[in-house]
Amino acid sequence: MIWQRLDSGSGLFYNEDKHMDRTASMLTRINTSRMGKVMVAQAVCFIVGLSFLSGMTPPAQEGALTINDYKIGAKDLLQITVFELPDLNQTVRVAEDGSITLTLLGKVDVAGLTAQDLEKKLTTILDQKFTKSAHVTVFIKEFQKVAVLGAIGKPGMYELVGPTTLLQIIAQAGGLTAQAMSELYVFREGTDGQKSKITIKLEDLMSHGNQDLNIELLPKDQVVIPIDQMRNVFVYGEVKTPGVVQFLSSKGITLLQAVAQAGGTTEWAKKSGVMIKRRDKVTGKETKIYANLKAIENGRITDITLVEGDVVIVP
Repeated sequence: MIWQRLDSGSGLFYNEDKHMDRTASMLTRINTSRMGKVMVAQAVCFIVGLSFLSGMTPPAQEGALTINDYKIGAKDLLQITVFELPDLNQTVRVAEDGSITLTLLGKVDVAGLTAQDLEKKLTTILDQKFTKSAHVTVFIKEFQKVAVLGAIGKPGMYELVGPTTLLQIIAQAGGLTAQAMSELYVFREGTDGQKSKITIKLEDLMSHGNQDLNIELLPKDQVVIPIDQMRNVFVYGEVKTPGVVQFLSSKGITLLQAVAQAGGTTEWAKKSGVMIKRRDKVTGKETKIYANLKAIENGRITDITLVEGDVVIVP
């Protein structure tokens, strides 16, 4: 313990240990107060942040499908459970006429109903025949399908879970491949059993965004994207890289384009005497077509369209 005189003439003393203890205590209270304020501020920010986040709702996905609106149709596989009557529990496939046949209940028309509609219908039938206030659940295990074929990433059968448009099914199937032609076809079966063909121009649908062409698909629809076939012509003679020249059937190829793909002519080429050998696919007869490549290059005459199997000779 240390006692010190405040003033040599006053006779007053103070205890230095107690003074230091009081000072430390005050500093501790100040620091604690400051820390408390910081912690309170952080807590307030945290609570406000939680309130803000809890008030946020994730944006709805545009065009999201809802299974509750799905209409039961032919080929669907239904799992039906009746809690009060386990003997009625069964899994059935909807027949072509839109009906199912259940144990004890017989034939029940289900086409066009949602799962919830069918639950109510079966509950009503059970109330009339067997038990009151039956608890029925209907689970759709397999849905009606459409076929997607041709120049598509993942060709195959796809289920229609709710309203599904042409663009949605293309996306599900992995998108179009580079070999897709300019049109696709939707083959649809009518009520009379006859099939019709709907032609969709892909440029109008995909590039121009014509939503009138983004039709809603129906069960049993077949979406066919024709595959653009690779074709061949042959270029020989005074060109830099003679050999096979390939082209897509939808694009076609002209004489000038084929020579360009073969590397162009050499400096010794006689452009005015180019010959095209063409064989008739039906008769097998070969014909010879002469062309002035230089005149085509200068725009004096029209370029010649080649066909599969043409042989071009540049002298």
